[in-house]
Amino acid sequence: MAVYEYTAVNAKGKQVKGTQEADSPRALRDALKAKGIFLTEAIESNDKEKSSRDIQLPWANRVSSQDVALTTRLLATQARAGIPLATSLTALVEQTESAPLKRVLSEVRQDVNEGMALAKAMNKHPKVFSPLYINMIRAGESSGNLDLVLQRLAVFLEDQNKLQGKVIGAMIYPILMLFMAGAIVSFLMISVVPKITEVYADQGQALPLITRILIAVSSFIGSWKVLILIAAIAGGVVMFRRWVATEDGRRTWDKFLLKVPVAGNLIRLIALARFSRTLATLLDSGVQLLPAMGIVKNILGNKILVEVVEEARLNIREGESIAVPLRRSGEFPPMMTHMISVGEQTGALEAMLENVAETYENQVDTQIEAMTSLLEPLMIIGMGGSVGFIVFAIISPILQLSQGAF
Repeated sequence: MAVYEYTAVNAKGKQVKGTQEADSPRALRDALKAKGIFLTEAIESNDKEKSSRDIQLPWANRVSSQDVALTTRLLATQARAGIPLATSLTALVEQTESAPLKRVLSEVRQDVNEGMALAKAMNKHPKVFSPLYINMIRAGESSGNLDLVLQRLAVFLEDQNKLQGKVIGAMIYPILMLFMAGAIVSFLMISVVPKITEVYADQGQALPLITRILIAVSSFIGSWKVLILIAAIAGGVVMFRRWVATEDGRRTWDKFLLKVPVAGNLIRLIALARFSRTLATLLDSGVQLLPAMGIVKNILGNKILVEVVEEARLNIREGESIAVPLRRSGEFPPMMTHMISVGEQTGALEAMLENVAETYENQVDTQIEAMTSLLEPLMIIGMGGSVGFIVFAIISPILQLSQGAF
């Protein structure tokens, strides 16, 4: 059964659009007609996907993490209510508004109806369902606790989206402020300053240093040299990205990021929170420690920390505890390794990891709020200073003239 995106006309003559499952375009037409809707155009999602790839639109068929989290929450709710899996998937296909996700869920449902395990069916869509997701579903199916695993997975995905949203939200404000400040200063330098400074230049008198600096900067911004500067910056960015894409470049850059004041500590806290929360969720869902460590290392986002976790995984395989290699690396805080060690000794590792995750997530929230509170006055001061410099440079000759020095 395929998924079609259709355009139709309802009984009132109004155009409507939507998505619907059907065996064929004719079956789609009959199904819509039964609802009082008359089909005018239908495109199968697979055909649309091919068309999107042809024109190179990688985001056209992307499924957002928010959609996956919501789907998981709905699937968990239905599983806890005792609704059969195939019926739950059918309801999700009909309910979701995302065409790419509707197509994926349709294929998963078809595979499940044919007797395939849910984890195996989802594993055919790695761009939508991560290895962490698949392993947790597989563990839930093996243990017979799929409803509980889905519940934990939904909470985990929602928490990750919240954390990601906080970080992105903290970055949006300073970026917008920088853009606005740059736009205002550029407008003044290109459109306003040249007209005003022409008056001073025509008089042939010596201008104050600050005014000469302003004129020089304005002339530079309004000249073709800016294009060379922009091209040089763009070239530098391209070269930097290529260097970071290499093994040594990535490792060097990630090591540098961890040592950057304030930002480095925030990056480490986010990675440690992800490590603790993800490992706790995997272990609590029945995933074995070694596979769980292999999954967790891929979500840290920092090569230095990835190497530490991989080294710890190898040492665990040889019989060592988790805490010892993490402590030996020097990259994991003593408090964290101590709590992990206590958790191993008491058999409450999952609970300890949850406590560690909660602690670091609270620290991330605190640091983000502090950085945002600090950035706001700094950005205002920066904008005010830039505009004040321009205004003072413009009125400085007038002040000198009024004092008889111009």
